[in-house]
Amino acid sequence: MSAELAARAAPATILNVDDAPANLELLRKLMTEQGYQTFVATGGERALAIARRVHPDLILLDVVMPGMDGFDTCRSLKRDPLTAPIPVIFMSAKTETEDVVAGFDIGAADYISKPLRMAEVCARVRVQLQLRSNSAGQQEQAERLRSVVDNMAEGLLIIEADGRIQFTNPACDRYLGYPANELAGRPIGELLTPLVAQEYLDYFALYAANPDTAHKHGTREVTLRHRSGATLSMDLTLTPMYLRQPLYIGLLHDITHHKQSEDALQRAAYIDPLTQIANRRHFDNFLEKEWQRAVRSGAPLSLVVLDVDHFKLYNDSLGHPAGDQCLHTVAQALAAHACRSTDLAARYGGEEFVLLFAETDAAAALLLAETLRQHVEMLCLPHPRSPTSAWITVSVGVATIHPHQLDDSEALFVAADRAMYAAKEGGRNQVRASHSGSTAWQVVKAIVMG
Repeated sequence: MSAELAARAAPATILNVDDAPANLELLRKLMTEQGYQTFVATGGERALAIARRVHPDLILLDVVMPGMDGFDTCRSLKRDPLTAPIPVIFMSAKTETEDVVAGFDIGAADYISKPLRMAEVCARVRVQLQLRSNSAGQQEQAERLRSVVDNMAEGLLIIEADGRIQFTNPACDRYLGYPANELAGRPIGELLTPLVAQEYLDYFALYAANPDTAHKHGTREVTLRHRSGATLSMDLTLTPMYLRQPLYIGLLHDITHHKQSEDALQRAAYIDPLTQIANRRHFDNFLEKEWQRAVRSGAPLSLVVLDVDHFKLYNDSLGHPAGDQCLHTVAQALAAHACRSTDLAARYGGEEFVLLFAETDAAAALLLAETLRQHVEMLCLPHPRSPTSAWITVSVGVATIHPHQLDDSEALFVAADRAMYAAKEGGRNQVRASHSGSTAWQVVKAIVMG
């Protein structure tokens, strides 16, 4: 049998305190017949010692006793945290109203007048023991729930209808870097981004007057502010609850490491491992997005395609490790010119690179392309066997389009690629440009930098 079941099966323990031996014997016999385990004391000091040692379930306490009387004994019991929870029933011939009131003021659970009516004593004892049992059960249940909440791996918040935090559990405090109870009373807007916080506040306001109609808000990924100012990725599940007032239970599950792994995988999928700039897959997806945006807005879209001149000769003369380092250096120089969120530089294959510039017309794209060419040449990467220059150089093609619904992004690539080959055929280390409002491409300008 478990300790808990054994405790429930054990008889209740009662301490009888009276300075009259006859009364003590009568009460001991009566309580024993009722199935209770009994202890007796003839004075207050002895009663305190027994109470601290055995922790009885109930104390029957005479008021008038020599030395420490019943009132003083009760006061001492209630001052001691170990004995304070034990209910006390006073038994006394002092039945004036002020005596009874004084007994309850001291902390008594009940007051029985003498001479005792044994059936009444038994009934009152049963009531107090049942109340104590119920209270102990409720306290045990509350302690269990508190233990569950305190040891949860998930963070828990209780939020009031005005968006203020009422309670957080230890896991929530640990997640967000706060000492215990410091978040209580603060608005959720301190933790969430403004848009998400307002969304939750709107939800609270909508159902505050009619909490029974509130739906579970479900689980969503949110970004929370750590006390240090850092941001954390969390799954937040919000559930309505009504206890005298509308409340909302929030469960937090930390997915920061998951997001970091996810970001790392996504980065691996979109980043060229050699040059550490975007790869072809990323560029194709980015081009499709910007193409559709340009179709909607009517803004120009410019593409730059460039190729490292005589790169095979470079590899043959200096070796592949040097070639890899060369491509990495060139890539980083190119990426430095893709400054806006609508720009992207990518390695498209081998020694070929591409750059996309949204909302960039032909003239601006031509200037950007020439800047790129000059930047690479100014890196001064030696190329001993190049017939074009003593340094690494690039041949650059530029194309610009105002795309329409019926246009194909492939046409933009064809035009830029043709311009790049024109630059190669023209002697390399130069920029050639093509431009058209749509897919009818024509060479409109060429710049030769020998």
